[in-house]
Amino acid sequence: MKTLPEVQAVAADTSGLQVIYQDNHLLVVNKPAGLATMGALPHVPTALDLARQYIAHRYNKPGAVYLGVVSRLDSAVSGVLIFARTSKAAARLSAQFRDRTTRKTYLALTSQPPEQPAALIECWLRRDEERYLTVVARPNEPGAQHSSLEYRVLGQGRSHSLLAITPHSGRKHQIRAQMQALNVPILGDRKYGSDTAFPNGIALHALSLQFRHPVLPELLTISTLPPAPWPAWALAVIGQEFSLTPVTRLPLPG
Repeated sequence: MKTLPEVQAVAADTSGLQVIYQDNHLLVVNKPAGLATMGALPHVPTALDLARQYIAHRYNKPGAVYLGVVSRLDSAVSGVLIFARTSKAAARLSAQFRDRTTRKTYLALTSQPPEQPAALIECWLRRDEERYLTVVARPNEPGAQHSSLEYRVLGQGRSHSLLAITPHSGRKHQIRAQMQALNVPILGDRKYGSDTAFPNGIALHALSLQFRHPVLPELLTISTLPPAPWPAWALAVIGQEFSLTPVTRLPLPG
């Protein structure tokens, strides 16, 4: 797998939004916790707003900037977030997310480890719109959807556990709800059972996203480390467990 040393993370002049990768078809950013992907309250900036500002400023675009939202992160979650710069790229990337051919890896801090050091967790989830929550459901309940993820415990600090999580389905708040169901809520996630505060959001970070480039015959993996509020011991474990470069690409048959 070869890396792209010429691709560097840069900051938008107007927003401070960190850009991990960009080309004519894609823009991939490191979204900070506390920033909605899109659709926030009036006059409240979103990642989409800041990404559009970045494109307009960098490429001197006077008119409206097109960016397609093909995946989202909860506002309380940090990490890799991808936008499409063309409608063709948006359609092709959306199909990959819909067909579950992308691979996402998340990191989470919990106050205690799960009973098993690694496991595949399958259950049914449904939305509780009155409380704006995702809850565990019975298979025959209206709105119930099958959900699965894998996790493994990477390390243990004095009071926190570090988990790597790979979801196999894309339900809203899935990781947060399933961690609560395991009785290991994510730090700072008071909506899903945590009684511990965490700076700026919750201790859930989108570490990496792997997908097929929508135009080029390449498999891209985009990665970014968790932000500063994460403890030093966790960052050290992550550095040992993952060989992280911002961008890697693997040629695919044309």
